[in-house]
Amino acid sequence: MPSDSISRRDFVKGAGLGAAALSAGFPAFIPSIGEAADSLKIGQIEELTGVYAAVAQNEKRGAALAAEWWNKKGGVMGRKVEVIVEDNQNNPGVSVEKARKLVNQDKVAAIMGTLNSAAALATSNACNEMGVFYIDSGGHTDLITGQHCHWNTFQTCHTTWQLTHATGFSIAKLFGKKWYLITPDYAFGHSLAKGYADVAKRIGGTIIENDLTPLGTSDFSPYLTKIAAKKPDCVLVLVAGGDWVNCLKQAGQYGVLKSFPVAGPYAELESVWAVPPEVRVGYWGTEWYYKGDDVLGKGNTLAQQFVSEYHKLYNEPPTPRSCFGFTAMDRMLWTINETKSTDAVKCAKALAGAKFHGLWEGSSEYRTVDHALQWPVWFGKLNPHGTPGDPRDVFHILDRQEAAGTALSPADAAKVCNLKWPA
Repeated sequence: MPSDSISRRDFVKGAGLGAAALSAGFPAFIPSIGEAADSLKIGQIEELTGVYAAVAQNEKRGAALAAEWWNKKGGVMGRKVEVIVEDNQNNPGVSVEKARKLVNQDKVAAIMGTLNSAAALATSNACNEMGVFYIDSGGHTDLITGQHCHWNTFQTCHTTWQLTHATGFSIAKLFGKKWYLITPDYAFGHSLAKGYADVAKRIGGTIIENDLTPLGTSDFSPYLTKIAAKKPDCVLVLVAGGDWVNCLKQAGQYGVLKSFPVAGPYAELESVWAVPPEVRVGYWGTEWYYKGDDVLGKGNTLAQQFVSEYHKLYNEPPTPRSCFGFTAMDRMLWTINETKSTDAVKCAKALAGAKFHGLWEGSSEYRTVDHALQWPVWFGKLNPHGTPGDPRDVFHILDRQEAAGTALSPADAAKVCNLKWPA
């Protein structure tokens, strides 16, 4: 069994060029909110039903807490923030319909949210057509801030390129270079597989199989029963949400977890909590964690307050998804308040490149070149039973990878993202 101790210098830093969006010709409409309006309406679209329901719920909770804090400070531009939440049912087409409804009927000033990468792409395109300020909180695919980037769209969670390059080199060092991938068959999974293929190429590794699995797969046996014959050094599980839960449970039943190490770009806390301790195995990235100086930093009162209040409200710690929701909503409201305007162009120009200190150690920004948030990824091992006094503390953080060296460089990002601003 490999050592749990991985020094920062042991990681190989890599960056390079990474990687259909859905779109329709919607009529341009920019919500008009007069200075006398009683409230500032923000739209939030989440996958509240389906395979991502549990993680979407925590994005919703995080965003609600950010809005509550702003309201306690007197609101935004002196107005109370009202969040209107819509369920896109894990469907890109429905997500577009909800975006149009929020803008045209509810008269929201801006939109945030989405987890499903295909839904995030579709929502981003719809908001661009309507000229609406949009912050993607949870859709990871590189396309959002890559080939299909837009001037009005900002991506909060890490790109798949960064997730794979922050974890892939460590996985190779721990277990070897022959990988078997179990991948969700849509934009998110395809981007992850492409990222790990790039890592494998850099280290002289091999992806011996890449099984594409439909979103919402309940039976993973057709894939899991093939693994033993392939004899991989490591099984990389790229599915997420309810699919991750089903896959890991069945991997335990078929003996895969005892025969092969498992790892992946990240493990959602909601999913880890949903499986029995014997299935809580492997080495994974995590996009944020609710404890530890290497994540929160020392003396980060904002993070401490967030963790404390969240736990009191929901009787459980916040997850990375809670962090995504909080960060996206907080930055959106900060931008509107800073510009004293709901004009999407003014807001987008103000948010791009604006440095801030969030729920983690260090300064971050949605960078100007592609509007991707630049912040660390952490890597660790699952604790099956948690820690004394905290059974939900299931992640043992081993190292932290900064955005520089794992995200696309600004020069490479500029090659794939062309932000076309309105005249």
